[in-house]
Amino acid sequence: MKYMLIMQLNPVAWDALSPEQRDEVMNGHGAFLDTIKASGEMIETHALAEPAQSAVVRVRGGVPAVTDGPFLEAKEFMGGFYIVECETRERALELAGLIPDAGVEGMGIEVRPVMFSAGPE
Repeated sequence: MKYMLIMQLNPVAWDALSPEQRDEVMNGHGAFLDTIKASGEMIETHALAEPAQSAVVRVRGGVPAVTDGPFLEAKEFMGGFYIVECETRERALELAGLIPDAGVEGMGIEVRPVMFSAGPE
């Protein structure tokens, strides 16, 4: 089963870390990538820009309206994600615990099963 391991970023918690702690978290992703590549569980990963760089598109009455930035205030936002393929939910939870962000107070990793996937083929 595929799982999305969503890194929920809390800017207040992130900003409270020292530069050295931030580097440790960022560099820890390399070791995590090595682990899931070696186990064959790696599908893909993406890091996302902050919500201030995003836009929301809504179509009402056939007319698109574009709004800059996030559409609601939240203390956390999706900072990126890994897609992994695991035999069990327990393994997906175990992998989530290996992501360095999981060890930062005020942040966490959401583990969500992927219900449907499609590619360009």
